[in-house]
Amino acid sequence: MLNSKLIDPSKGLNAKSLLNILILVFILALLCLGGITDPPLATKQQIGMFKNSKTCVVFEDGITFYNASIRDAVQKYWKSTDYEFIDQKEFEKRRIDPKYSFIVLMDGAYDKDPGGVKYSYITLILGDASEILARMPEYCSIPISYSGDNSANFEYIIPAIVKFMQIHVKNLEKDRFPISLNGLKYYNKTSFKNKVLLLNKDKMASNADTPDKINKVYPYYFKLLTIDEIQEELGANPENALFNFHVGPQKDTGAGKCFEMIFDLEGNLYYYNSRKITNDNPDGFNLKDFNNIR
Repeated sequence: MLNSKLIDPSKGLNAKSLLNILILVFILALLCLGGITDPPLATKQQIGMFKNSKTCVVFEDGITFYNASIRDAVQKYWKSTDYEFIDQKEFEKRRIDPKYSFIVLMDGAYDKDPGGVKYSYITLILGDASEILARMPEYCSIPISYSGDNSANFEYIIPAIVKFMQIHVKNLEKDRFPISLNGLKYYNKTSFKNKVLLLNKDKMASNADTPDKINKVYPYYFKLLTIDEIQEELGANPENALFNFHVGPQKDTGAGKCFEMIFDLEGNLYYYNSRKITNDNPDGFNLKDFNNIR
């Protein structure tokens, strides 16, 4: 039987107050469970430490195209902190020291993947004594490919990610709690009316792979292009241009999740979504994505 103080307003908490407490406990429990599998979001104190850190950009052994792309983007666009390029061996020496932050490529089954499929992420983390790399305090994590997918083409997105990471840390300073609840969906916008949306025509779902299909739900200007054509358009620095970046499985596998992101040239994130791939909901940017942004 409940204690009478819980149901008698004159003696203590009423039923409504009890319900609010139970809801709060439930939310906190969910957040704690999420932290078991996902890297911990940097605390307010750790967010403040970032601006005084030296950012070490970690090169990958044997992935020369990534190393070249991240070097070029950081040299051109990284303004937030002093930086240095290091190798994996030096990273292992420094990663326990909180005077360093790191841009590093990590593999993990984050985002609560239902099948435990691993993805490669570009992450921005703070030095920490944690023995497990995935438990280091995280500022930002962007999926760029399925783990081990050597055919993935993600070089063109790296400049936007380098810019976005710096925007994101500034937003964490004032909006850490809503970001912790919503993740990258915190940035989702709902109107693309005055934008030109550049879409990778090879990464569209079957229900959205032609202009006629898209025009049924999305009334704004878009272009279906190849990766090379998107890169050519972006090289011309067009005004009001947005471009999508898709992460999905190789053609011979259909397990796991796909990720959809839309950035502008300044590194602002306009749309982020992830979903489980099924026979009824196959890989690719689909009509539901268009409904989310119109």
